[in-house]
Amino acid sequence: MKLPQAQVAVLNAASADEEQTTERIAEEIDMDPAAVTRAAFELEDEGLVEIVERTSNEVELTEEAETYLDERLPELRLYEAAVSIGADDESVQLGQVIGEAGLEGEAVDIALSNYARKGYGTIDSGEIEANPDADPDDDGEAAALDAIDEGNVAYQSDLALEDLEKRGLVDRSATTVRSILLTDEGVTALMEGVEAAETVGQVTSDLITSGEWDDVEFAEYNVEADAEDLTPGKTHVLRQMSERVKDVLVGMGFQEMQGPTVDADFWINDCLFMPQDHPARNHWDRFALDNPEQIDELPEDLVDAVESAHREGVGADGEGYHSPWDLDFAKALALRGHTTSLTARHLSGEAMGELEPPKRFFSIEKAYRNDTLDATHLLEFFQIEGWVMAEDLSVRDLMGTFTEFYEQFGITDIEFKPHYNPYTEPSFELFGRHPETGEMIEIGNSGIFRPEMLEPLGVDCDVMAWGLALERLMMLVTGAEDIRDVHGTLLDIDYLRSEEAIY
Repeated sequence: MKLPQAQVAVLNAASADEEQTTERIAEEIDMDPAAVTRAAFELEDEGLVEIVERTSNEVELTEEAETYLDERLPELRLYEAAVSIGADDESVQLGQVIGEAGLEGEAVDIALSNYARKGYGTIDSGEIEANPDADPDDDGEAAALDAIDEGNVAYQSDLALEDLEKRGLVDRSATTVRSILLTDEGVTALMEGVEAAETVGQVTSDLITSGEWDDVEFAEYNVEADAEDLTPGKTHVLRQMSERVKDVLVGMGFQEMQGPTVDADFWINDCLFMPQDHPARNHWDRFALDNPEQIDELPEDLVDAVESAHREGVGADGEGYHSPWDLDFAKALALRGHTTSLTARHLSGEAMGELEPPKRFFSIEKAYRNDTLDATHLLEFFQIEGWVMAEDLSVRDLMGTFTEFYEQFGITDIEFKPHYNPYTEPSFELFGRHPETGEMIEIGNSGIFRPEMLEPLGVDCDVMAWGLALERLMMLVTGAEDIRDVHGTLLDIDYLRSEEAIY
């Protein structure tokens, strides 16, 4: 019997008494594992070998989990510290317990989020209580971590492994292990003798030009054989959405604008007629910089005009805020909480010089806010900023622009809700219906800029503007229900590899 060289090598390496994995045979005969697998399937078609498939579940501890093997889970450290200072008798200050536990940074949030979930006690209004009946030695997740470290993962429940995977403490993967066993026919073939036939795996230009293709024997291909899984790079689904949005807005006559990610509070908020004592400008909601803390210079005339608008208002009936206004605060640097800072720079002439109406500008850039993480909020997100400068603009123009924009993505069910913004009047939020849940989700904020914002910037015509969430648009287009699957520390790699933004 004549067989291709690879099949002969695999057949000779296989055993009739003991299953051997394709990886072991590949190592023994010094052949690529994929080539061994392909040859094995071809031999199975000839009835010479039997392929046995088994699924192997592999579990690996992450770097974060490795630290907990020595330091214990943060919630366990929090509970033990709480008990040590009497929180099992009466509530104590949370800060005291955190200090006693030696928790810092991200570990504090992890401990707080898992403490009550596991029944270790309650946290309310800055005080903590410890459940005296809780047993930290019986913590299932901690036990599972120890077992995985000791190589006893097979004895752990799927629920415990799933919880650890959700916390990012383990990486799980399922692989198919194939083993080869000689059949009676295979044994007979070896006893009768098997020779390697010279075969050609592919047609080359040399074979064609020399005419040898007519004389050689080509290897047979098994199109049903499993091929190696390849995960080539692809454009991120958010990048796909961004490029599509850019195409749509350019097609609608808009010009793209860019600007600094770190900017002075003056451009981020003061120019938008946001009072300096506004809750969104405190140290809890903004990401301020330490080094450097301030911008060196601001346009002096513009600073005076903006400060006057804040203190005294604009026009004969202007009131302003009558609230404190501090130049040092205006110079303070922070990560922009919205990309409207780019709009302020352009309208003032700082970015491109003085602009004459009509003008249309947009940007698709990141903004940063200290939000609570959930299915629709992250600490950083992409904002679709846009504005139109023209004479005699109205809310109808703004609503019509949105209608045209979202129709490009097949979205026609949009609702508008009146809203308050310090820098626009009238203002309204936009809502779109999620295709999977049917829920109306907020997708943007918009309005007509107020004179208190425009006059200090030197703009004497109407400007309508908006900030739309790229991630929310992606949810409406793809049906995704959690933006944490798309980017952030909990992103779903399988989702990114398979999902496409279809328009």
